[in-house]
Amino acid sequence: MRRFAEIEDLSELVRDALGAGHRVVAVDRLRGGTKKGVYRVRLDGPRTESVIVYSWAEDENFWPSRRTEDPADPFAPASGMVPFLAAQRALHSLGVRVPQVLLADDSRRRYPADVAVIEDVTGGTLEALFETDPERASGALHDLAEMLGVMHRSPARNYGSVYLLERGDGVSEVSCERRVLDRALEDLKEAAGRDGSIAAAEAALHDRLRELAERVSPRTEYGLVHGELGPDHVLVDTDGRPVMIDIEDLMYFDVEWEHVFLRLRFHERYAVLDRPGLDPRRLDLYMLAMRLSLVAGPLRLLDGDFPDRAFMQGIADHNAKQALALLPSV
Repeated sequence: MRRFAEIEDLSELVRDALGAGHRVVAVDRLRGGTKKGVYRVRLDGPRTESVIVYSWAEDENFWPSRRTEDPADPFAPASGMVPFLAAQRALHSLGVRVPQVLLADDSRRRYPADVAVIEDVTGGTLEALFETDPERASGALHDLAEMLGVMHRSPARNYGSVYLLERGDGVSEVSCERRVLDRALEDLKEAAGRDGSIAAAEAALHDRLRELAERVSPRTEYGLVHGELGPDHVLVDTDGRPVMIDIEDLMYFDVEWEHVFLRLRFHERYAVLDRPGLDPRRLDLYMLAMRLSLVAGPLRLLDGDFPDRAFMQGIADHNAKQALALLPSV
């Protein structure tokens, strides 16, 4: 049985982050996390009413273990305090708004896992704001487009996870498009073993992936991408500014990978985030690869005890249909 944090577990940690004048009065574990625990800690004390605590305890990670052959693979799971802090530094240096880190601790003296106490951005998600305050959401969306422009124009000689490149590791000789193709073929095989509709079209999907990859020309220009940026991963602060969260997978990569995900998650609002000069051939390959990833990933998660099972099954089912729709008509 998984054990999650309670008031007595986090009181010392929060007191050290904010000072002795703050007392923890409630702890709420927020829904949705699959790799880390996210807790809103409510306080009785001056000025600060609440903070967020990230916990990278083993019990907070719902993903089944998966062996990664290549340590330079930017798609290898990036979870933990080190990737988080590296991403936070990289984004902050570019002027991209991220929650302020109040304390980060990997000593295991205050808590038996890596933990971070961060600013609680209380304005809600951009996704919710689209429904409750469209005018405010529109301003935040345009600001987000500017932030993404800064990130995507931030050049790097090599692609890979920010935290690995920061320490001089993770440089790969494999091209981005080859990396995506190899991952997509693995996802296809895995999805076909779990989803009957994908299994029936496995050969056609395999051939289509190969065909799309052959059309892509070499390139060595990489930008900084979040990798999984939906409107639920953007908070809005009291000044109306967008704030990026769930940043551990930050990496230098083809910006088309980011734009494919933005298209999927922002739908008709993506037009604000679009930019000229994207490679249409990369977009075609990456879209099919992304759809297959969003079939295999959720189904893999359901091999374990992730609680919101209907939600994950719905993601897999939807993306299986969309992947099949990308096959050329006969």
